[in-house]
Order: sequence, then C-alpha cells, then structure tokens
Amino acid sequence: MKKLIYRKFALDTSAFFITMCLTIGLIIWTIQAVNYFDFVTQDGHGLKTYFSYIVFTFPKIIHRIIPFIFFISIFYLIITYENRNELSIFWINGITKINFANKIIYISIILTIFQIWFGSFLSPLFQYKAREFLKHSNVDFFTSLIKEGKFINVVKGLTIFIESKNEDGSCTNIFLDDSAKSNSKMIYAKYGIINDSSRSKVFELYEGKVINNENTKINVFEFDQIDFNLADYSSNTITVPKIQEIPSKELLNCLFNLPSKKKEIDQFKCDQSLKNEVSQELYKRFYKPLYIPIIAIICCFLVVTSKKNISYEGNKKKIFLITFFVLVVSEASMRYLTSSNFATIICLIMPWFFFILIYLIFYQRVKYV
Repeated sequence: MKKLIYRKFALDTSAFFITMCLTIGLIIWTIQAVNYFDFVTQDGHGLKTYFSYIVFTFPKIIHRIIPFIFFISIFYLIITYENRNELSIFWINGITKINFANKIIYISIILTIFQIWFGSFLSPLFQYKAREFLKHSNVDFFTSLIKEGKFINVVKGLTIFIESKNEDGSCTNIFLDDSAKSNSKMIYAKYGIINDSSRSKVFELYEGKVINNENTKINVFEFDQIDFNLADYSSNTITVPKIQEIPSKELLNCLFNLPSKKKEIDQFKCDQSLKNEVSQELYKRFYKPLYIPIIAIICCFLVVTSKKNISYEGNKKKIFLITFFVLVVSEASMRYLTSSNFATIICLIMPWFFFILIYLIFYQRVKYV
C-alpha cells in the first residue's frame, strides 16, 4: 500500500512538474523569440537561420527554470493533498512525516543529478550549436535592409548609403565604404541594383568612381559598370561563443590550466581575465543545483501542521517566502563567488550547511509524529 501511495505522489509530481516546465518554458521562449527577430530585421539573416537558432535556445530556458518549477510543484502538490485530505492517507497507512520528507528529498536528489547533467552538457551543447548557425549563415535579406537616406552597416567592414530607392528596385546616388580588408576603398555610383538571389549577392553599380587607399597611396578610377560582390561579407552578429556556450570540459581545462584537446572551439581563448567568469559558470552548472534538495526540505514543513491549525495559513506564507529567499541566495552566491577566497569558501559551504540545519530542525519538529 505504501508503494502505491508513494507512486501516486511521484506520478502527480512528475506530471505537474513536466507540464509546468513546458508551459512556462514555452512562454519565456516565445517572448525571447520575438526579441531574437532582430537577427532578421536588423542583421539580415534568413528565417531558416532564425528558427534554427531559437529552437536550440529552448534547453537553456528549461535549465534556468527547473529549480523554480520544482519549488512550485512540491509546494502546490503538498497544499493540494492537504486540502483534499489526501495527506491523511499517508499517516493512516503508517507513513511518518520524516519518511514522507525523505522520499521528497530522494526525488530532489534525482532531479539535482539530472540538472547537473542538463546544465553541464546538454544546455551548453545546444547553445553552441545555435551560435554555429549564426556563424555559418549569410545575410539573406540584404535587399530589405537597405533604407534610403540611412547609413547601413549590417555587415562587417562595409557601410552603404543610398539617396533613394526606385519602384523598379534600383537605387540612385550610392556610396560604399569598404574597410573589410587592408586596402580600403570607397565607391560612388549614380545608380545601381542589388542582385540578391540564393546563388549570388551582387551590387551592380553604374557610372561612378572608385577610390582605393592602399599603403597610403590613393588611386582613383572611373567605371561604367562594376559588380560589387556582397557574398564575401559576413554579418555583424556576434559569432564568438560565449562562456555559457563552451563545453564544461573545455572550461575545466581552462580553470585548472590544462591543455585543450577540442580544436573546434578555437575561438575560445582561455586567459587570466576569464578565470572568474569561468569559475562562476562552472559553479552554476555543477554546484548551484545542490540548492534543489534545500528547496525540497523547506517545502516539507508544510506537513508539520494541518489545515485545521490556526497558524497553517501563516506557515504557508512563511515557507513560500523562505524558499523564494533561498532561490535568490542561490543566484546571488554565483556573483560573489570569486570576490574573495573567504566568499568562495562561504559559497561552497552554504548549501551543505543550509540543508543539514534545516533537515535537523524539521526532524526535531516531526520525530514524534
């Protein structure tokens, strides 16, 4: 009978937790997807690149919200069970409150292990893949980005200005400043048209001048027609992987000054200035999940008093605020981790100290119940 009771509680918790993760995750993901639409409207990337990027950012969102969703799930289910008098079934069948708490802690430990794996491997992998989509993508919507009377610099080393756009798609009074290479040049054309197809991206310019500046030597020549290849230019979008997108093994190698064997992360250069940021990222991936069992044991205080007790409603509010405070501490500790050696020791000891202290307090409250 006890196994059936525990199984039902575990299934209810899992179902509610997964549903909440997907629901809240999709809401946040949708909001971020709208913000990321700048990749199309401002940076000129195609919709395929845009959708590929936002799909691969979803695991990062789930990883960030798991502790909060777990707190809401346990808090909500214990209260729901109490309001339906279902917790009485536990006590009637000989399940003590400390046994009930131990089962929830056991669930939290499984989730902690999953969170460490998710944050140290899966989330960075997907974030890195998302960055790779931007790195290897082209400026697909170049034509739509050209605005008359404005300087356009959506690609690195190239600034474009046109006076006006005509109904047939051509442009008049065009100015280009190409500083992508060592020998910079400026081009002026009376009119031109952008051939922006899937196979080529060429700005066809007519009746103008080219001013080459090479090794302090300036050369000027006129042309009747010249084709300016836009496919050679990349977007201004940041393509260098961020710290949170680097594999954990690479970050560990950096922190402990070990040689790197992962050649494909050639854009990540480990130096002393990054050590604090690397330490914080590794703390977030491997150590911050240890606060999940603390959240679990705090929520277990909801079973100390029944709903018939006059202090029950007040205890609910206190437990909610205390758990929320622990979540805030878990986030804040990451920022102060590298401020000093003393702060590092405190941040590393704190989750163990909190868990043992809170568990002992809970045990004293329910050991005879």
